[in-house]
Amino acid sequence: MEKYNLDKDLKIFYVTASSFPQGIPAAYQELGKRVPLNIGRTLYGVSRPEGGPIIYRAGVEESYEGEAEEYGCDSLILKKGTYISSVMKDYMKAPELIGCEFKALLDSPGLDPQGYCVEVYLSNVEVRCMIRMEA
Repeated sequence: MEKYNLDKDLKIFYVTASSFPQGIPAAYQELGKRVPLNIGRTLYGVSRPEGGPIIYRAGVEESYEGEAEEYGCDSLILKKGTYISSVMKDYMKAPELIGCEFKALLDSPGLDPQGYCVEVYLSNVEVRCMIRMEA
């Protein structure tokens, strides 16, 4: 685990998975139908329990003002600040291990109680798992 600093707020727009974890692949497929996921665009997975079950959102960072609305998507803000994080290599060999990684991160003291579990897909083989710390 390491600390990672997000130096600015990020506006992420997304498609919500119908269920967790089963609906995650379909959410990314739907996102790809709505938005051109060209090279250079980073994918995000944003999740947390909200009044019960875990809600998972498959998204991308807004590249210009109003893009979320243009594609008919809801949006949220990933707040700048310090995150506890880890980078997983070869995550596609065992994607279920992402959940195990978040369980370990959730044991860290000082987490933002309103924060999200955030997956940042750095490449086809690397994902950064991170959770915001209290300010």
